[in-house]
Amino acid sequence: MVDRQIIEWDKDDIDALGFMKVDVLGLGMLGCLRRCFVLLATHKRIELELASIPAEDPATYQMIRAADTVGVFQIESRAQMNMLPRLKPRTFYDLVIEVAIVRPGPIQGDMVHPYLRRRDGLEPVEFPTAALERVLGRTLGVPLFQEQAMKVAVVCAGFSGGEADQLRRSMATFKMTGGVHHFHDRMIAGMTANGYSEEFAERTFAQIQGFGSYGFPESHAASFALLAYASSWLKCHHPDVFLAALLNAQPMGFYAPAQLVRDARAHGIAVRPVCVRLSGVESSLEPTRHGFAVRLGLGLVKGLALADAERLVAVRQAAHFASVEALWRGTGLPVAALSRLAEADAMHTLGLDRRAALWALKALRDEPLPLFAAADARDRAAPEAIEPAVALVRLRAGAEVVEDYRAVRLSLRAHPLAFVRADLAAAGVKTCADLLAARDGRRIEIAGLVLVRQKPGSAKGVLFVTLEDETGVANIIVWSAVFEANRRTVTGARMLRVAGRVQREGAVIHLIADRLTDASALLASVGDRDSDWPSSRGDEVRHGGGDARGIKVATRDFR
Repeated sequence: MVDRQIIEWDKDDIDALGFMKVDVLGLGMLGCLRRCFVLLATHKRIELELASIPAEDPATYQMIRAADTVGVFQIESRAQMNMLPRLKPRTFYDLVIEVAIVRPGPIQGDMVHPYLRRRDGLEPVEFPTAALERVLGRTLGVPLFQEQAMKVAVVCAGFSGGEADQLRRSMATFKMTGGVHHFHDRMIAGMTANGYSEEFAERTFAQIQGFGSYGFPESHAASFALLAYASSWLKCHHPDVFLAALLNAQPMGFYAPAQLVRDARAHGIAVRPVCVRLSGVESSLEPTRHGFAVRLGLGLVKGLALADAERLVAVRQAAHFASVEALWRGTGLPVAALSRLAEADAMHTLGLDRRAALWALKALRDEPLPLFAAADARDRAAPEAIEPAVALVRLRAGAEVVEDYRAVRLSLRAHPLAFVRADLAAAGVKTCADLLAARDGRRIEIAGLVLVRQKPGSAKGVLFVTLEDETGVANIIVWSAVFEANRRTVTGARMLRVAGRVQREGAVIHLIADRLTDASALLASVGDRDSDWPSSRGDEVRHGGGDARGIKVATRDFR
């Protein structure tokens, strides 16, 4: 901006000087929603904006309660997916609570289980005073928000406004410094002086102290809940638009494009591959007889420069290319860029598969040597003089999938584990779908690509692992002792076999691991395998679990 100056100061210095500090956040989901609205207007003639999305939509909340939230803002993580069937959101304020409750502060402050028990009617909601009910009534007597903690301090313990603000600052440091404990004696004395029992005062302070480990202000939670609802509504009612926008907004969120595409296909969305004739720079929608399909964009091709993708789309509008050489000459793209497209199998509409396209590109040179210039001109004048076509051996089905992942980071053909399912079945290894159907307490062994390894600080050494196979995803719990005994396997394997016992709690299902085996060698054999089963729907995933925060890909070839 003209005449604009930027001065970088430390936020603590600004605080010491008494300046007002305002955080301006840029969220990837805001950009994704903007793309959704543009796609809706362009392809479906639906004009929407954030404020005009229909509120309190029952179908949207039904989807949320089923934890069908892959790609949705804030409530797509593994922890949130586990909470959604328990909290069962039905209103916007339920979403506000959902966003706020799955945080280290409420968890460590022992607020989660009391709230859920009271919500389900398993524990009475009691307020010693009417003043406390006015502060905590909406959250059933549990202080879930920073503003509530401040009001409790004022109403119940007699804090002044200045003291309450100091309490807020101690809760907002997020530095695990334990600053809240300095208010212990003042809080307990104030509450007991106002007629509250010492036991109640200690329990209340313990909950408030949890905010020192990161708790949400209510206003912050409400803002996030609005985006969570908006993205959920779009996923529910326009999943094709939502997928295209998510792919164009990458990198963001918890999930890689492969998981987003699998989830969309499981919901019946047609996804079409990258194509030099049909793909735009970004993923977009193509009309079909029954709606729209998502066409993957050129921007997904690994190693393809944005400028080259834009040039291809711009030149393509005025020309029709019937061959690789015509594409090369007509666009002026370097052979290296066209090779990236060939590796992505994007030249199938030219009648060439991945291997044939790469072979054709071997005959092209960006700067032909003078010695061969005359021969090149002669060949163009007399195509019959060019060497005859070579019939190349097709890649194995497994190799095609491996190359898809290398070039586009996903495959529309099949899931890698489908190629080794016979080996796994022979060893008694079940699928993730089998786990979802298993009864509580049953022993079972499953296998899958490692999507996530999480070891939250609030989990007391427990490791959470998310596996994926061709039927869905599975959530694994590895207790600290089992983790220490299998550290190398758990942290290094690209594919894991996990044996253990099923734990069911309502709609939430885990496998409690007691034996873990590195199956990466079996995964590495996928490229050498063929199959005789149809693969058009093999790249699907059933929804309901998984959290790709800090995602560690299963193997270098499958990302």
